[in-house]
Amino acid sequence: MNSPHRITAADMALLPRILKFTTPDQIPLHFKLDDRLICGIPAEFAPTVSHRLIDCNMVQYIIEGTNTNGLTIRAEYIEYRDFPVTEWVVTLTNHGQMDTPIVSDLRVGGHIFCRNAVLEFGNGDTCTPDGYHFFKTLVDMPMSLSPNDGTSCNGAFPYMTIHTADCEIRAAIGWPTKWVADIAPAENGITFACGQDRCHTILRPGESFRTPRLNLMAYTNENAPWRGINLWRHWYLGHILPRENGQPIGPKLCLHNFMADGKPEFTGATEQNQIDALNEYIRRGMKPDIWWLDAGWYPCDYDWPRTGTWHPDPARFPRGLAPLGKACEQNGVQLLLWFEPERVRAGEELDREHPEWLLCQHDADGNPVGERLLDLGNDEARNWLIDHVNGLIKESHVAIYRQDFNFNPAPIWAQNESPDRIGILENRHAQGYLAYWDALIFANPGLWIDSCASGGRRNDLETMRRAVPLHFTDVGYGHHPIKQKQHREMFEWIPYFRAHNMNWDNAETGAYDGHSRPTDTFAFHCALAPALTSMFTYNDTEENFEIGRRMDDIWRAAAEIELSGDYYPMTECQLDPHDFYAMQFDDAKHCRGFVQVIRNTQVTEDFYTVVLPCIHENAVYTLTDRETGKCLTLTSNELKEGFTLALEPRSGVVLFYTY
Repeated sequence: MNSPHRITAADMALLPRILKFTTPDQIPLHFKLDDRLICGIPAEFAPTVSHRLIDCNMVQYIIEGTNTNGLTIRAEYIEYRDFPVTEWVVTLTNHGQMDTPIVSDLRVGGHIFCRNAVLEFGNGDTCTPDGYHFFKTLVDMPMSLSPNDGTSCNGAFPYMTIHTADCEIRAAIGWPTKWVADIAPAENGITFACGQDRCHTILRPGESFRTPRLNLMAYTNENAPWRGINLWRHWYLGHILPRENGQPIGPKLCLHNFMADGKPEFTGATEQNQIDALNEYIRRGMKPDIWWLDAGWYPCDYDWPRTGTWHPDPARFPRGLAPLGKACEQNGVQLLLWFEPERVRAGEELDREHPEWLLCQHDADGNPVGERLLDLGNDEARNWLIDHVNGLIKESHVAIYRQDFNFNPAPIWAQNESPDRIGILENRHAQGYLAYWDALIFANPGLWIDSCASGGRRNDLETMRRAVPLHFTDVGYGHHPIKQKQHREMFEWIPYFRAHNMNWDNAETGAYDGHSRPTDTFAFHCALAPALTSMFTYNDTEENFEIGRRMDDIWRAAAEIELSGDYYPMTECQLDPHDFYAMQFDDAKHCRGFVQVIRNTQVTEDFYTVVLPCIHENAVYTLTDRETGKCLTLTSNELKEGFTLALEPRSGVVLFYTY
């Protein structure tokens, strides 16, 4: 049996609407060269076109031309033949001997044929409870979307949907700094174009400036919104999600020894207390897939944001991290190690030894103030970082490289630019950041990357081609309605992520007061994501370990289906503990799925009527609650009538089914 969300000929016929390549002068590109508007690649650039098959499902076109002054325009276009998806990225390079005129307003994108366009867009991870929220607006006047700072997902989400009268179009922007999307009504449709927000610069000989990568997916709008959600998920899981030694990344249980000896983050971590905790988890029947070593393993005197000295603390790790990495390897566990290489505290090793690699703000007297930014656009700095981190990865047996980013770089770039160089430092930094990650992946086969930026503030599609967001927010780990709302958007757009099974609710009042309480089965139900950090400690009670072992099996079975099945949200998520929460995942290929219902802390109703969004005709379903062992058998027609579940206050149920 196949997924009900299959690509059709009608979908593929929509490709010409979403910026399909035709001729060089018509490619979706425009910018200003001084005051002259350049559209496409004009004949004066003598453009050439070449193409190659990346594989049987992807064809890449390179459209490139150079003018008499040495300015080269290179456009890369990919057309996916298994999905109605197009992809564009453009780079300008100065191959001449002199500076170029001012390049400004560089945009990739253009006219999209559609009727009655409504834009659905989000605010990304704002590091507040109102994040991961979506809005809709009729495109009847020009508008622009852009993040709040120098990261790609804070205040504006680089994933959006254009709803039209006869189709839907999903758009994703891949750029790790401050992008801008310009949307406006146009004859027979709209214009949609994106670029780096700040762009007004000369290009010196040898310099390049590139656009974000723009992906567009078009499909007929029958069975909306589920069809669009799942076509995107299939494309993302097949073409974007990084692989682990050539295989899809599976469910991952993450464990750690957090705040050892009461010290913040991992500033109290030692070789002994990490290995002892790992061994104790395994001895007691909770073997992790990932052992998580986060901020504080370097010299920092219990002040983990003291970044800029990237060596294991010799007082706590006298033999480095290799003993811990080897202990993980011997037990079939992956070691994850945290870095924040771009942020450098004044006085740390990089600031002392290589101040020429750092950018910072200055006070009125010209004195450096605040934290420094390691300039990844500086080739020497980036090459040093590649070599240094590669060495740590190899000697420490690191399997997962975790990168964080906890400050706003935009003011630093702005203060270090001249009026004729606006945006160049930012653009070169973004190119260097991507090149740095590519170098780590190339040098360490099997390595994969966890992207973090104070949570999920840098999870654009270009970053997600190289990483997964195991830590997609810093908000609401134990606030279940907030997590449910976040999870709905993640399942829809970035379907591999991690949750914590934490509780912040008061069991007596049902209110959320921010205080952590013991993990229980309800916390597991509210953390049903493809990856999970279990908050039981290595020295927890045997009663809690029994819960952990039992619920781990249920979580893992559900996570496998989440990564292979179609997603159907069944309830709205409005941050309200008075609401039920329900979702279905259906894996038609393997004739299986599950439905989950959660009775949040202040729901007064004792019953919930389940009406499945996805029901296969002429099938007999066997539904099993693995917590209780109870089974229910229903035909497709009986399921269409719905069935009623009784739920205790503050509880959840997962019904696995086969058909």
